[in-house]
Amino acid sequence: MKIKAIAVLGLSALLIAGCQREMEKMVEVTGHMFVFNYRVATATYLVTLRKTSPIPDGAVAIAEFENPAGGDPITLKEKIFPAWDKITLQSPAIHCVRKDKPYSAKIRLVSADGKTLQELQTQFVSDVDQAAMLPSKPLVVGPFYNKNPEVFKADGTVDYSNTDKCPAA
Repeated sequence: MKIKAIAVLGLSALLIAGCQREMEKMVEVTGHMFVFNYRVATATYLVTLRKTSPIPDGAVAIAEFENPAGGDPITLKEKIFPAWDKITLQSPAIHCVRKDKPYSAKIRLVSADGKTLQELQTQFVSDVDQAAMLPSKPLVVGPFYNKNPEVFKADGTVDYSNTDKCPAA
């Protein structure tokens, strides 16, 4: 009798475990980095994902990036097209990136009906401080990349300073 009870409990546990299917892996992170564009004085997060299985039509990627300046995470929502094999997510401009400090990002694939299909996490680490790498103002302006008169002064001086007000490290 005791053996039957143990066998029934074991079989029940297997059936319950079988019902709790692991979330399908639809994409994987293939790259993540900070992009410092000195020409327009911006820094952004950039994540690339590779599709590993079909993604339903109407799905979106929702990325939450840690805000280096503090405060609420920077959120990005990107529609995913089924024909895409590679997905690129780039944040809006960020400020106050510090050298060697890890910054986290959470990415969720969400179906058209709002169901979470997959969750991913990654970390970004810069090898330079943003303030040392980028000026506060774009070096060029306009469609013809004219020198920015706020950086390249009429008297011949140049102002590459970074005036971002960042929290203490």
